[in-house]
Amino acid sequence: MNIIFNEQTKEFHIFNNNISYVIKVLRNGQLGQLYFGKKIRHRDDFGHLIESKNRPMTQYMYEKDYSFSLEHLKQEYPCYGTTDYRYPAFEIKQENGSTITEFEYVSHNIFKGKKSLKGLPATYVESDEEAMTLEVLLKDKLTEVELTLSYTIFEDYDAIARNARFENKGEKAVDLTRALSLNLDLPDYNYEWIHLSGAWSRERHIKTRKLEMGIQAISSTKGISSNNQNPFIALKRPETTEILGEAIGFSLVYSGNFLAQIEVDTYDVSRISMGINPFGFTWHLDSKEEFQTPEAIIVYSDSGLNTMSQTFHNLFGKRLARGEWRDKVRPILVNNWEGTYFDFDDEKILNIARAAKKDGIELFVLDDGWFGTRNDDHQGLGDWFSNREKLQDGVEGLSYKIEELGMKFGLWFEPEMVNKNSELFRKYPDWILHVPGRNQSHGRNQFVLDYSRKEVVDYIYNMMAEVIRNSKISYIKWDMNRCLTECYSVALPPERQGEVFHRYVLGVYDLYDRLTKEFPHILFESCSSGGARFDAAMLYYAPQCWTSDDTDAIERLKIQYGTSMVYPVSSMGAHVSVTPNHQLQRMTPIETRANVAFFGAFGYELDMSKLREEEHRKVREQVEFFKEYREIFQFGTFYRLLSPFTSNIVSWMVVSKDQKIALVGYYKVLNDVNCSYRRVKLQGLNPDFNYTIANFNNPKEIATQNCYGDELMNLGLLTTDPSSGQVLDGTRKSNDFDSTIYILKAE
Repeated sequence: MNIIFNEQTKEFHIFNNNISYVIKVLRNGQLGQLYFGKKIRHRDDFGHLIESKNRPMTQYMYEKDYSFSLEHLKQEYPCYGTTDYRYPAFEIKQENGSTITEFEYVSHNIFKGKKSLKGLPATYVESDEEAMTLEVLLKDKLTEVELTLSYTIFEDYDAIARNARFENKGEKAVDLTRALSLNLDLPDYNYEWIHLSGAWSRERHIKTRKLEMGIQAISSTKGISSNNQNPFIALKRPETTEILGEAIGFSLVYSGNFLAQIEVDTYDVSRISMGINPFGFTWHLDSKEEFQTPEAIIVYSDSGLNTMSQTFHNLFGKRLARGEWRDKVRPILVNNWEGTYFDFDDEKILNIARAAKKDGIELFVLDDGWFGTRNDDHQGLGDWFSNREKLQDGVEGLSYKIEELGMKFGLWFEPEMVNKNSELFRKYPDWILHVPGRNQSHGRNQFVLDYSRKEVVDYIYNMMAEVIRNSKISYIKWDMNRCLTECYSVALPPERQGEVFHRYVLGVYDLYDRLTKEFPHILFESCSSGGARFDAAMLYYAPQCWTSDDTDAIERLKIQYGTSMVYPVSSMGAHVSVTPNHQLQRMTPIETRANVAFFGAFGYELDMSKLREEEHRKVREQVEFFKEYREIFQFGTFYRLLSPFTSNIVSWMVVSKDQKIALVGYYKVLNDVNCSYRRVKLQGLNPDFNYTIANFNNPKEIATQNCYGDELMNLGLLTTDPSSGQVLDGTRKSNDFDSTIYILKAE
């Protein structure tokens, strides 16, 4: 890991053991992009990588000079309007209406370690030896605005973290109308673009298409990262697979409106841009004010998509997630929501908890409906005090009763929202996002509190903190069930209304930060109608997220598979729910429901008191099994094997750090008849280890009891099931939605 600056050539080479990033101060003082990819040998001069020809219809910066046009140069943080016609990384509107700027190199600073970002989540280091950072200072002489571009290279992760900071050192105000976190110009477009798209209950499905000339983009304008698009994209070569080939991943550490865009020009250059969505964004910078962009992460792999994903998993799991729960196995929980919805009282809740305790479950979570006058979704939001008609001793008393059973207690909040039928709204009706005189749109009968205002965040913090202080709470589920509309704050002047979307996100981060600091022992799980705000930034405050409101195991195969492209298994809340499933009415075996949910923060979402004895027996087996292996499930190395987007057979696996234990999930969506014999090639094993193989669900159906790792990876694990022939002896038959977990242990 090193950052080398050549004073003569004005070049920076940022590298670790596997990747290199080379940038250069160009003739006009701007930063140019020379190379990003697999590590290359350092040399004193990389200037030969700048190619320039006199091209027709090209504009040039210097008179009588036909060799320097920004239109045909790869750049680090480009502007628009001075010979480059591609979309820029930033734009500044000045007092005279101009948006032309010329940011020139002033100085730089290279240091060990990594700085935090004020008010924003970001990756971090625990020792300065883990990373090196380059800060490059540029200045626009006319406006006196300074721009600092930051690059951090990690010792143990093939990743670079980037951000930009603007500071107005001039006397006149300016307006930022575009301020992205990264720009990367690549020399060709021979890539396939991957992104994660969907909607409520089908979040983060993998979409792949060939990169072409023109503009490809995903974005959110909903005020949250959204369940429609995720702030992550990847580029892979057409021949790249899960285990072979080049891939580059980009993730924005941000929870609001975002843009991820690739513009391919007619000379094959691919410009990747990522950051806060410029749509609806303006940031007014008075003299001496500054603006900090969120962090963006670039990950490089030359050994397939699995390696790219594992880098994200490790970096986000160890150097983005924080606190005492970062490295701790997560408790097995039961949530009452799908079991009771709003219809519960003390006795019903305690009956569920007692039944769960007998089955070995460790944490009871009380979901929506415990506060104010909350008996349906039309009332009560914002009134964070106990509903004594449901809970005789309040949530405080219930928490102690749950603790007396030998379980931990968790509680649901939706702190960003309010119902008009609430004490909070009646007292402070102007505390919601709204435009005076305009219609006020609702979602789920609720309205969005104006978190751009400190007094609003303070009020909610004080109410939540009082409940937490008076109760025995070990877990909080933080929900957010609608997107932002009428995004206007009555507390801000007209010139700052373009800041409301971003200020709202900063308010959310502020509340999270205060609560996690005061209550560091609490495990926070973020949620937004399931997975509508499942982004890297949330992991900084809540190390796990409710992956989707869709608890159907078969749909979860796609959702969790896609989520694993960038987010670690430990971050995915995954529960066993009732059948028929409440979202799809699908009937799936309880074994398969658990076999999918094992690969996540495992739990149950049903009324445990209503299970039959046979179901209780299976739950106890599942709980015991998960407790034995949950550290590997949650913190092992995860590999995708067979995709639900291309195959009826789905498979993934997780391997312990010492490679001595592996757990393979194998799922058949629809049954087939008289089918082929099957095998799955595994990954991540030690080729020299001899593994015993057991089948958690069907212990008698293992054809081969011992195999070396090289055989399992090169020939494959035999996964043939009874559907390959005709069952005549009364043994188990295979079915739709069949599955099993294979347990591999090295002798």
